[in-house]
Order: sequence, then C-alpha cells, then structure tokens
Amino acid sequence: MEEERSAECYDGTKTRQPVKKTWASATVLMLSIVFILSGFVVSWIDFSTLTGAFIFRTTTVERPGNSTREVGYPLICTNYTLQSCPMNYPATHQIKDIYTEGCPEYFRWIHEDLRPWKTAGITREMLENSKGHAHFRLVILDGKAYVEKYKPAFQTRDVFTIWGILQLLRLYPGTVPDLELMFNCNDTPVIRRQDYRGSKAEEVPPLFHYCGHNTTFDVPFPDWSFWGWPEVNIKPWEDILAAIEGEAELIKWKDREPYAFWKGNYGLAKTRVDLFRCNNRSRTDWKARLYAQDWQHEVAHGFKHSNLEDQCTHRYKIYIEGISWSVSEKYILACDSMTLLVRPEFYDYFIRGMMPMEHYWPIRPNNKCRDIKFAVEWGNNHTEEAQRIGESGTKFVKESLKLKFVYDYMFHLLGEYAKLLKFEVKVPPGAAELCSEVMACPADGLLRKFMAESMVKSPSDVLPCSLPPPYDLVEFKAFIERKESVTRQVEMWEAEFWKNLEKQL
Repeated sequence: MEEERSAECYDGTKTRQPVKKTWASATVLMLSIVFILSGFVVSWIDFSTLTGAFIFRTTTVERPGNSTREVGYPLICTNYTLQSCPMNYPATHQIKDIYTEGCPEYFRWIHEDLRPWKTAGITREMLENSKGHAHFRLVILDGKAYVEKYKPAFQTRDVFTIWGILQLLRLYPGTVPDLELMFNCNDTPVIRRQDYRGSKAEEVPPLFHYCGHNTTFDVPFPDWSFWGWPEVNIKPWEDILAAIEGEAELIKWKDREPYAFWKGNYGLAKTRVDLFRCNNRSRTDWKARLYAQDWQHEVAHGFKHSNLEDQCTHRYKIYIEGISWSVSEKYILACDSMTLLVRPEFYDYFIRGMMPMEHYWPIRPNNKCRDIKFAVEWGNNHTEEAQRIGESGTKFVKESLKLKFVYDYMFHLLGEYAKLLKFEVKVPPGAAELCSEVMACPADGLLRKFMAESMVKSPSDVLPCSLPPPYDLVEFKAFIERKESVTRQVEMWEAEFWKNLEKQL
C-alpha cells in the first residue's frame, strides 16, 4: 500500500440529470441505494458552480426525564445540480457536560508551529504573500465556511481536506472563530526558513500544509485521508482502523511471518529505490520482504491486492517516506506489528509525539539493510519486547489518534491561529459558501460514499480536549534529548551485533 500514485488523475466530469423533487423519506431511501450501488466517478469538484436549494431537517432524541433535544444532521438533497447551504446553518448546540479530558502530548506542537507569528501576529499582507503557493483560501465567518479555489490539487486532496473542516464545524457548531488561511495540498512544504532571516523574520507568510520540515515554516494539518481516499479505495479513518484491527486479530503476532514487510510505489523517491536493495538475498538475507504496488493494475481489477487490512501478516512493517511524508504511516502503525521507521526527513502533525523503542524501532536512512536485519533479528530473539513495541504503536494510533482528537487538533490549531490575525476577516468576491450538502449532494461513486460515511451526524456532547501549554525550554530540550539518547542506544546495540557477527565469519 502507498498513498502516492503515478497514474493520471481521474476526470470527474459527468453529466447529471436533474432529479425530481419528492418526499424526504423517498429521497433518503434513494440516497441509500445510490451509496450502495454507485462506483467511483468524481475526482474533484468545481466549488464555484454549486448553487441551488434543498431541504434541511433536524431530528430529536429522548433523554432521561422525557426531555428532548435536536441532534440530527441529516443530509437531504433535492437537486443534485443546484444545491445550497441551509438557511439555519450552522445549527447551535449547548453542551451540558462541561468536563473535558486532556489532549495528547503531541498537541503541544501547535504552539511550536505557530511560534513564528507569536510576537508580531499575522497581517493581511503576510497572508496574501502565501497565495501563490496555495491551492485554496479558506474563510470561516460566523460559523460558515467559504472557499476560494486557485488551482486543482492532486486527486481529491483538496476536496476531502475541506470536507474534514466542514465536519469540524458540524461537530463544534458556532465555536470555531473567524479566520482566513491559505492551504497547500502538494507533498513538500514550500515556505523556506532561509528566505525569512534578519529583517524579514517578521514577514513569514502563513501556509497550512500536510507536513513540515525543519527548513520550512509550513504549518502541519491533518491530511485528507482521514475522511477517505477514493482514488485508492481507502475508507475513512474510523472504518479502515476497525477493519485493520479486525484482520490483525486473526493472526497472532508470534504466528506472523518473521520478516519486515513493505508494499508501495517504490519509484517515487531515491530512498525507496535504495530500500529495494534489501530485497536482494543472494549473499545476505536482510530479513526484508518488499513488494512494488502497481496502482494502474489495482484500479483496473478492483483493488483486490491493495486492501490495507490484508497487510498485517508480518511481525515487522517498514515505514519510509516517498516524495515527502507518507499517509501510510498511521495505517502501518495500526497493525500491531513492530514498526521499523526509517528516520523521516519530514513530519506530519502527530509523529513528533512518538518515541523510539516505545512506539517504533528507528532505522537510519543511510544504513537501511543492516538496520532492518538487526531489528528483525533482535525482535525474533526478544519477542515479548518486540510485540510490546508493536502494540504500543497501535495503542497510540487507536487512542491518541482517534477521530475526536483529529477534530480537536484542528479545533485548537485553528483557534490559536485565529488569535494571531491582525486584520478583519472578509469573504473575497470569488469565494463560494460550502457546507456538507453543497459538497456531498452533487457527488457520486466512492466520493459520495466516503462523504456519507465520514459525515458528522450530530454535534458533540462534550467539549474539545484541553490544550496543554507550550514547552518551556528545559522541557523541550529534555524531550529531544530523550529521543536522541534512545536512538543512540539502538545504534550501539547494532554496532555490537555486527561486530560479533563478523568475528564469527
């Protein structure tokens, strides 16, 4: 499995016939049939062309003491080609339970990622200076979302990124502050630190992205695949996580293949091409079992050999970057296998909260084959410890990366970002108002199916988690040193392993 593909993007253009208006119950039944029977067609939506009318209703549920409250967010479409947002959108919701749990530790990186603007804030000029790098501008004003699209993104990255933000507004209605931001949907971050030194240090243009790098200022944000990836048939996060968990339970860790597994598009980056040297077992068995993924073949044959839930068959799974960071990371960690993480150059929003030898085994990029062989040999001789690392990585994914925390991370990141804005938020003339109806009703195939499956059905009954404070300097240094110390220890073990092996030869 791997997230990037060399195949052409789908052209989602399709002529749709107007749908006659009917009663809501008949419409819901028809939509259910469409969800089940339709295949993938649309790859991206031209947001500016979607306007029209629809029917919106809420539902009520009984509560103890015979009290009721409105909770429903039904998606009722009356016209597939002319669709608009409900007049009473967003709904208001009063949370009765004021208890809030603490956010995972990695939320503290929100403060670090926004630190470049902490002192002087963000002016409109700074925001506009990032426009040339952006695929779209997002405006949130009075709880409503507006998008100005600048250029198409690869596949449906922009579509599902925006969809995820719309679901955040449904989960916590009326609580996300007014803001404007620019978003880049490409692989690699682009706002280089070297361009903003000295007198330009307070002119950094803010740009949201899926990953960051220690040489850039791009702000990491949860990637699109949490809400589904139709082009490669990856279901929304909660569904695929449950599927992976179910299949992983069928094969006990000790009964899995005692090798390191990786499958994906290896031609994307030199580091992956280099990884495939470890497949050569003519002289040394590097304990790696690596497979190239042919995405064109998978698309043509219905993704029969690329299901993520079918890939938890080995004790060890390798994570390695492609063009930049890879969305495959969270799926690999979900398998209960010990993750062999080739030291990443880029970082997504959560990986910085993970620890070597607690959640994964560190692999050096320039020493991959030897490191992988040692990790597998060590794991096969220390099965309880290796299994524990695998289970800990999976626990991190299931608990600290559950969908509520994905939304809570977005909530706090956007909230802290909005505090930095030094200008009045306005909707530009070219922006279109977006909501779940506008995006989902005109869609079809897997695009529509995944939107229906990942749609927030009702507002949250609990508050977002409590954002932890920024690191102080002592804490931050101790955190980084701990990671480096554990990694050095692993490298010392390996050096001793190869020294003893060479003596035997």
